[in-house]
Amino acid sequence: MSIQEDRLFSSVDDVIHRLADVGYLATRAVATRVFLADALDKPLLIEGPAGVGKTELARAVAEATGARLVRLQCYEGVDESRALYEWNHARQILWLTAEKQRGWEEARDNIFSEEFLLERPLLSSIRSTEPTVLIIDETDKADVEIEGLLLEVLGEFQVTIPELGTIRAKRKPFVILTSNATRELSEALRRRCLFLHLDFPTREFEERVVRLKVPELDGELASALVALVDDLRALPLRKAPSMSETLDWARTLVAMGATEMTGGVITETLGVVLKHHDDIEKATTALTELAS
Repeated sequence: MSIQEDRLFSSVDDVIHRLADVGYLATRAVATRVFLADALDKPLLIEGPAGVGKTELARAVAEATGARLVRLQCYEGVDESRALYEWNHARQILWLTAEKQRGWEEARDNIFSEEFLLERPLLSSIRSTEPTVLIIDETDKADVEIEGLLLEVLGEFQVTIPELGTIRAKRKPFVILTSNATRELSEALRRRCLFLHLDFPTREFEERVVRLKVPELDGELASALVALVDDLRALPLRKAPSMSETLDWARTLVAMGATEMTGGVITETLGVVLKHHDDIEKATTALTELAS
């Protein structure tokens, strides 16, 4: 298969149009990074606050290209056995019990074979022969040690399993790493990636997204909703409303049959976008002062 045939996208405009076809509005800056990550075979590191669409972008790329989506959700304590592979110890013990008459040399060759190998997301994506989008989500939540593993996998697109040898990717996956920047990722990992910072959208762009995703919401109500969310993000809150929460609020208004953002509607539904009691109190106070 030629390099060109391996590509998911033919141009930046192709990225924009195909992502739009699956309901993801991409700015030209976002589409350019996606195109270059595909063209250069580079992982794409997306950094930004929670809820701005980082994970959604990976889903959209997979859906737009018909690729399989493989997800590694990072958390404190995730290790090689959860990220790469592990041996099915229970099955190995059963096999050894059933075949105890066999010598160790023969048993060893059998129990460390494909039959007892449990693939985890990184190995699964490396071995895949079909188009694959690998998302390594919330990389900043993983321990620093996991970055060493990622350097080998993402640098060479290969994995070494001592008992089986080195496995090289037959078809490189399209890789997206996301980070909420709760800790600094290493410079070595950043050097291997293209970088994209996603922030909260502008009012105009967010309104376009709301109208696309929740078309049943009245246009003027959508404008008022987005303006209010923008005002809330300017407050010193513990957690600013995310893009996905804006859409939840829009769907809430539709479900309630609301026709305008009255004080009563806002009070009754503010918990859809604000998830801390002190944030709701701050927002209520600020909105009351604005109305007076």
